[in-house]
Amino acid sequence: MVSGMLMSINITVGDVIVWLLIGSIVGTFVGAIVKLNKQGFGRFTNIGVGLIGALIGSLLFNGLRIDLGLRHISISLQDLIAATIGSFIFLGAAWFIKRRKSKL
Repeated sequence: MVSGMLMSINITVGDVIVWLLIGSIVGTFVGAIVKLNKQGFGRFTNIGVGLIGALIGSLLFNGLRIDLGLRHISISLQDLIAATIGSFIFLGAAWFIKRRKSKL
């Protein structure tokens, strides 16, 4: 094991609350973009996509130490960007898995 390869990620209750709020908003936004309609995937699926995207985006940004310098407010623009990127990554992975299963 290489000592420099380990990373420590501290997740606070505040982070989880931000993920819930931002995830709900971003999931609706990303669902509408992907489905090309106002409803997206439906209320609860949109929220789920956003929550998973917020988690993926936050872990990605923290793990890669990406700091856009936008953390000066509680729910920052950086949180929105991370959740949006994470949601698109999640939907891309889900699409890829679905596509591979349909070819089998």
